Amino acid sequence: MQLRQPIWPRFLPRQMVLNFATLGPIGLIRKAPGTWGSVAGLLYFTLFFYQLDVFFTLLFGAVGIYVAVALCGEAEFRLGKRDPGEIVLDEFVAIPFCFLGWYQLTAVAPPWAIFLAGFGLFRLFDIWKPLWIGKLQSLPDGWGVVMDDIAAAIATCLTLHIIGAVMVRTGGSF
Repeated sequence: MQLRQPIWPRFLPRQMVLNFATLGPIGLIRKAPGTWGSVAGLLYFTLFFYQLDVFFTLLFGAVGIYVAVALCGEAEFRLGKRDPGEIVLDEFVAIPFCFLGWYQLTAVAPPWAIFLAGFGLFRLFDIWKPLWIGKLQSLPDGWGVVMDDIAAAIATCLTLHIIGAVMVRTGGSF
């Protein structure tokens, strides 16, 4: 099965595609645009996903992935660059996947600690790209832009849950 880039963004004006892919001015911040896109993703999670269970987070997150793949791939094409730093929609839509099982995590540690740990781990995995994460960037078009961030978010989620399980098992607290 071949992954295909959705074609509908081709019909959108250039500036609209770029504004979505860069989250307006956020991706144009010179220092660490991916970090700022991730901060925006925390707000996105808080406003739209915080109260959702895992099923609805996955459902709405999948919609976000589809839109991000389409817009990030088209923005790559229009900018003539492969996964440029100013495209931050990928970090934005990945952040909710860091916190799958949110209520299990908040049973072990306060929400602020989970936000900080999740944010830090996500940035670490997104920048370092250990294990299979780096290989996902070679996927075609917008898939390569987005799926490495989704993998970094899932690695973050797994790490948070492992830390939480260890804390419960050892009687540790935050």
